[in-house]
Amino acid sequence: MASHRRPKQPSRARVTFFGAAATAAATVGMTAQSASAAPDQTKEEVQEEVDRLYEEAEAITEQYNGASEREEELEAEIAEIQDSAARGQEELNELRANLGAVATAQYRTGGIDPSVQLFLASDPDAYLDQASRLSQVSGRQAETLRLIENAQRDLDQQQEEAGQRLAELEEVRSQLSEQKDDIQGRLGEAQALLNQLTEEERAALAAEEAARQAEAQERASRDSGDRVTITDGASSSYGSAALSAAVSKLGSPYVWGATGPSSFDCSGLTSWAYSQAGVSLPRTSQSQATIGARLSMSELAPGDLVFYYDDLHHVGLYAGNGQIIHSPRPGSSVEYLGVDVMPFMFGVRVG
Repeated sequence: MASHRRPKQPSRARVTFFGAAATAAATVGMTAQSASAAPDQTKEEVQEEVDRLYEEAEAITEQYNGASEREEELEAEIAEIQDSAARGQEELNELRANLGAVATAQYRTGGIDPSVQLFLASDPDAYLDQASRLSQVSGRQAETLRLIENAQRDLDQQQEEAGQRLAELEEVRSQLSEQKDDIQGRLGEAQALLNQLTEEERAALAAEEAARQAEAQERASRDSGDRVTITDGASSSYGSAALSAAVSKLGSPYVWGATGPSSFDCSGLTSWAYSQAGVSLPRTSQSQATIGARLSMSELAPGDLVFYYDDLHHVGLYAGNGQIIHSPRPGSSVEYLGVDVMPFMFGVRVG
């Protein structure tokens, strides 16, 4: 897939996820892959490469989330079709039994109607197309035959539809497996790079990350009451409630594919937060971006969804005061961050 590299930001605004990752190797939990740090690479250059790998893993995670959502939809559709087909088969069996009862009665009273005899003696599916046109079929028998014909046609259609859904489900599951391997491969490469740094380098980067998070937390804590309690009416009540829910999850770890309540990926956090406000959001960041009118950065209000990167693979919640709250990527946790640190695309207001 194409690499989604982050443009280099000024040093005062640069996002650093590497330090947290260095102190959370167990969270990544991946075996080192083929990644290798060049002997002359600085820890900052290694950090940039690790950030790129995490960026790619996050983009694939949103694809994985979409495929996973489709898998669930297909499973529900298949179950519904199969239930309907089972009911249809029961109705068809009952109709055929009724026709057989008529034939039995005719036999006892002096013979079977020729059309019914033909029906019972040959392949019903081949005969049904002709049966309704036979003049010797009685009115009641003709109606029963038409009902059987229609029931058989409906059943065949349901079985064909179920087969199509099953084929699509198999394809989606194959896609999920490939995406899972791709995600784990990139996380493994990132971990391999981390493992090649010295203990002192990892400690230095961890300290830088801790300082960055502390600074973001301090900025976000200023006037927090004004941020979380909306008084100017600019944001929807849903947004206010969703933001409050997201704030309660500060420090929860990023886990790809997770939707809470103890861990999240980026769209998992936003969908969970809005579910606490009684709103069901689509699972992926790309789908969430389509649910409302687009907002510029100057139009954002607390609780609005905020989308980043050209392919919209990252989403957070605007928290006010030029901050967002989001679940960044592997090795990090739910945190505050400046709204303009990543490549901002647009915002969306829910409700």
